[in-house]
Amino acid sequence: MISSCWLYGDCVRIPTIFIAGSIFWPFVAVFCVGIVMSTLTPVTMDYHWMPFTANRDFKSAPRVVTRAEGLYYFGANGEPILDGSSGLFTCALGHCHPDIVSAIREQAGQLDYNPSFNLANPLGFKLAESLGHILPEGMDRVFFANSGSEAVDTAMKIVMAYHRARGEAQRSVFVSRERAYHGVNIGGTSLSGMVNNRRKFGNLIPGVAFLRHTLLPEHRLQRGQPAEGGVDLANDLQRLVDNYGGENIAACFVEPIAGSWGTIVPPVGYLQRLREICDQHGILLVFDEVITGFGRTGHAFAADAFAVKPDIMTMAKAVTNGAVPMGVVAVRREIQDAVVNAGPDRAPELFHGYTYSAHPLACAAGLATLSVYKRDDVFGQAQRMSPYFLDAMFGLAEEFDVVRDVRGFGMMVGLELQPSDAPGARGTDFYQQAFHQGLHIKCTGDNAIIAPALNAERSHIDELTDKLRTQLKRY
Repeated sequence: MISSCWLYGDCVRIPTIFIAGSIFWPFVAVFCVGIVMSTLTPVTMDYHWMPFTANRDFKSAPRVVTRAEGLYYFGANGEPILDGSSGLFTCALGHCHPDIVSAIREQAGQLDYNPSFNLANPLGFKLAESLGHILPEGMDRVFFANSGSEAVDTAMKIVMAYHRARGEAQRSVFVSRERAYHGVNIGGTSLSGMVNNRRKFGNLIPGVAFLRHTLLPEHRLQRGQPAEGGVDLANDLQRLVDNYGGENIAACFVEPIAGSWGTIVPPVGYLQRLREICDQHGILLVFDEVITGFGRTGHAFAADAFAVKPDIMTMAKAVTNGAVPMGVVAVRREIQDAVVNAGPDRAPELFHGYTYSAHPLACAAGLATLSVYKRDDVFGQAQRMSPYFLDAMFGLAEEFDVVRDVRGFGMMVGLELQPSDAPGARGTDFYQQAFHQGLHIKCTGDNAIIAPALNAERSHIDELTDKLRTQLKRY
């Protein structure tokens, strides 16, 4: 026996009439009934403009979760949904970890907020120090923001302030890469190499040059770092130096692994060659580790996994296990020293910051998260689980012709599907149908990005693989 329901005026309501055996709009009924029964009042969807969402399409078949625990979300009707992408690569420890929940709850009752302009709380200093202990050596000067997007824009401003402090204000060219994602603020969008993220917003910040992406046809189905083409691709930066003049380039921004487009792993020698060229010409190398940071590669950071140290690093997501928004920028000590020492007396050296920088609840969540990472050897867990996870994901390419490519490193995989009638259509269908069958994953275009929690067990990997297999059988 199932209750029918309907949507009118985009308002979800439950009727008083029950129809035995009804199959009318069953997928809508599941969510509508669950939504309303959880609140006993209608839920209106008109007012919320959802980000990166086809809002009109969403309202026709809403996907709603009401709670989470461990590696599972729970839908509006109480059904479990395996989280195959750690939220949005945020929840490396799974959801609602008791240590983090307790830390946030306790902090909320002690100090809920303080501004960080000329005022501080102890947790900001403690978290910065804790981060300094796991960051690459010498990269232990930390600036707090509230998201990865803010961290990237902050890093860009620090780059400009650093060069001006050293008398090199002419360094105004930024280098990014095709298929790059560096957030959605003005600076990060200007660095974006994903066309749909920028095509409707004009040129934004001028003076951004792009390297080629590193996904070559010969890299298809190569596990880990592809062997071919790394140095040649990195030499794109040298070509830009020859074109613009190395003395005019401020920084080169790269994701060590391009996560949002679908886990593009750098070829052997690529990051090393970028580091060499930057050193030769005084260009700052910035790693965007918003996705790869905090164990996703099986190491604390991708900088450690690939043995290349940047000058600046941006982080977010898993720093608080996604429980409270936070972004982080870490810089070499020399960079902070240059900016601070060039500043005027008794005035801010860097006129930049956010209302919620070093927010007490975010800092409490961050400290608790880092404590669990260390206590439970979570990065080691990820490294040990990675071979089993990658075996399972790459095995899907052997089973299904619709799998065009698999790319993977550590605990992240890009599963690229053969396109259907329009680019991205199959990826959208794959995501939506997977959710209705109890699996949450992130899809970009026709790429499914699989990144389970770092403390996932083999049984979770098996369940994830089985659910993916069920969806792939449909094509």
